[in-house]
Amino acid sequence: MTTQPASPMAASGRAAAPEMPIPAAPENAAPLAPARSPTALALRRGLHHGGFLLGAGILGIIVLAALAAPLIAPHDPYAQDVARRLIPPVWQAKGSWEHVLGTDKLGRDYLSRLIYGSQISLLIGLSAALISGLIGTTLGIVAGYFGGRVDALVSYVVTTRLAMPVVLVALAMASLVGGSLKVVVLVLGLLLWDRFAVVTRAATRQVRGQDFVAAAQAAGFGTARILFQEILPNILNALIVVATLEMAHAILLEAALSFLGLGVQPPLPSWGLMIAEGKQYMFFQPWVITIPGVALLVLVLAINLLGDGVRDITAPEGRH
Repeated sequence: MTTQPASPMAASGRAAAPEMPIPAAPENAAPLAPARSPTALALRRGLHHGGFLLGAGILGIIVLAALAAPLIAPHDPYAQDVARRLIPPVWQAKGSWEHVLGTDKLGRDYLSRLIYGSQISLLIGLSAALISGLIGTTLGIVAGYFGGRVDALVSYVVTTRLAMPVVLVALAMASLVGGSLKVVVLVLGLLLWDRFAVVTRAATRQVRGQDFVAAAQAAGFGTARILFQEILPNILNALIVVATLEMAHAILLEAALSFLGLGVQPPLPSWGLMIAEGKQYMFFQPWVITIPGVALLVLVLAINLLGDGVRDITAPEGRH
């Protein structure tokens, strides 16, 4: 009697497990979408953010008008013609297409002065935001990174600055030194850094405990490199938002100082100065102060919309 050899599975005392078929992928399955970069995601959010698009569009038009002022201005903004003083805008009965927005009390073309005035407002806003941003960002990042006595000293300086009213200090300094474009830029730049310092300090305290900062410290990088190459790029979005707010703030303060006669001096076509020069005609020719006032409102609104949009695009969580 012959015996059949036992199978290996039977010899080992274990039953063979049935093989499970591998399910085939459906033919109409959609391929996995590639991961998008942060820049692409931010661009996509920006294209779907109405406030950001509106603010960027208006601000872009104003910036282009300021850059191309010598090409698009119909007249010399400083040329005076008393025989043509206070000509109304074109939409009024005695208006003329030669002076679309009319003329001021000295016969200067209002549209030309408005276009050249955008250069003054943008220059002051950008310069003041740049100076204050450098001061406040440096103080805030140093205080947030080192902490301790350095943080206490910077906090004391910020508290001292917040105790001084900006408008009153600017008026006092402008009256002592004298009003001019350079004085306005320096005064506003030296007074508007506190918000940069507060925001930078808080953001730095959140970032300094991250792994990439610890890795940079373990690699032996210097303090300056860690602060300005590791921490600063990661808090830049918050600084951009603060810069837009302070730029709008500086433009409004410049208009206030020029309106009071302590800011930009004649014959420069500052929008605040144009409002001040037309206040005596506000009941008879209200367009003299309405036109630069509306221009100032539109510029500040565009900057605020742009800053609010940047905040939503760079930190969209929890926002609707």
